[in-house]
Amino acid sequence: MTEELWRLPASTLAARYRAGTLSPVELAQACLARIDAVNPRLNAIIARRDAALLADARASRQRHAQGRPLSMLDGVPVSIKDNLLTTDLPTTWGTPALRDFRSPVEELAVQRLRAAGALLPGKTNVPEFTLEGVTLNPLHGVTRNPWAPALTPGGSSGGAAAAVAAGMGPLALGTDGGGSIRRPAAHCGLVGLKPGLGTVPRVHTLPPLLLDFEEVGPLARNVADLRLALEVLQSAPLPPWARRRLRILYAERIGPHPLDPQIAASVGAALAQFAALGHALTPAAFPLDLTAFDRFWPQVPAIALAGLFEQKPDWAAAASPRWRELAASGAELPRGRAQEITREVDALRAAADALFSTCDVLATPTTAALPWPVEERFPPRIAGLEAGPRGHAVYTGWVNAAGLPALSLPCRPSEEGLPIGLQLVGPRGSEALLLALGEAFEQLAPWAQRWPDC
Repeated sequence: MTEELWRLPASTLAARYRAGTLSPVELAQACLARIDAVNPRLNAIIARRDAALLADARASRQRHAQGRPLSMLDGVPVSIKDNLLTTDLPTTWGTPALRDFRSPVEELAVQRLRAAGALLPGKTNVPEFTLEGVTLNPLHGVTRNPWAPALTPGGSSGGAAAAVAAGMGPLALGTDGGGSIRRPAAHCGLVGLKPGLGTVPRVHTLPPLLLDFEEVGPLARNVADLRLALEVLQSAPLPPWARRRLRILYAERIGPHPLDPQIAASVGAALAQFAALGHALTPAAFPLDLTAFDRFWPQVPAIALAGLFEQKPDWAAAASPRWRELAASGAELPRGRAQEITREVDALRAAADALFSTCDVLATPTTAALPWPVEERFPPRIAGLEAGPRGHAVYTGWVNAAGLPALSLPCRPSEEGLPIGLQLVGPRGSEALLLALGEAFEQLAPWAQRWPDC
C-alpha cells in the first residue's frame, strides 16, 4: 500500500529528511495533492503558492543533501493564517477592502519560519477582522469542520485548524486573541498553544483590535510538533523542565455559564489521567473574579474598531454592517473608558499572577459547547440554557487578558465523534511546563492517529 505522506507529523518528517528516506519535494507534492483533494469541501486554505512551495522544497532538499538544514522545520509545511502579513500572498483579514492587499513587510513570526526553511503552502481562512468564534467572511466564505462539514471548526483560526485536522500540512500558524487557537484546536481534535505575553514577539502586524491580548502560536496533531514550532517562533530553545509533582487546580465551570455535559464528562475523565501520573488534582470553584473582565471584554474591539474606521474610512465602507455597528458603539463610549480598561486589565493580571502561588496549573474545559452548525455565529443554547454570543468561549478570553500561556489538548470525543478539548493554563513563562505535561498526557491518551473521514 502506498504510504500516505500527508499523515506524517513534523517530527517524523525532520527525522526522515535527515536519514535521507524522504525528500521535502515528495512531501510538498503530497501536501499539494491533499489540499486539492479535501480543500474544495472544507475551504480552509484560501490562497496558495504552489510553484513557490515546490521551489522552496527543492532548495530544502538540497540543504538536507548537503547536511546543512536550517532547522528541524526545514522542509516541513506550515500554513499561515490570513491575518499575518506576507509579501508574496495577499493578507485580506477576511474583509473586502483588503481583497488585494500585499504587505511590503512580513510578520516576524512568518520571517522566522522562512528563515528556518519551513514550507508555506498558503494562507488559511479567518472571520472578518478575526473577531468571531466561527470562520466565515464576505470574501472567502465559510470554512467547515473536517469531522463534520455541516459544523464550524470555530474561529478565528478555524481555517488553520481545519487544514491541519484534514492533513493539509502537519502545522499551522495561528493567532489567539481570546481563544482563537485553543477553541478551533478543541473543535478539530488538535493541540493548540497560546504562548504567554511576549514569548513570540509581534512585529509588523495589522492594527491591533484586542490591545496586547493577541499572540501568535502553532496548531498541530501532537505536542512534539508544537515544541518544534515554538522553538522557531521564539527563536530560542525551550528551557528544560524538571519533572515534579504538580498542583493542578481543576475548575469545571465559570460562574453560572452553562457547559455541555459531554464536555464535562470527557474533561473530567482526562484529568483523572493527570492524577494517575502522580500530580495533585484539586477540583475547585473558578478562582478569579471575572466581573470586570466580562464588562470590558466586548468594549475592547468596539473602541479599537472605532479608531481604525476613523483612520481608514474606506475599510469602514467595505466592512460588514455588524462591524460598522460595533465601531459606532465604541465611538459612543466615554473618552476615558480605554484608560479604565487598562487599569482593569492590570488588576486581572496581578490576580492571575497571585493565583499561581497556590497552584502550578489551572485546568478547565477549552470550550463550553461542541461544534455547532456553520450557519450560526454562535450556539444560542448550551445544555438547554441560554448562552449568549460568548457563552461557548468563556474559558479562554480571560487567559489572553491575563497574559498567560495556555495549551489545549484533545480528550475523549463526544458520542457523535466530535472532538473535545481540555485547557491547561500556567503562569508566565511556563510554556515548557505545559508542553511537558501535555506530552505525558498524550502518552496515556494518544489521539494523533485519529483522523476525520473527509
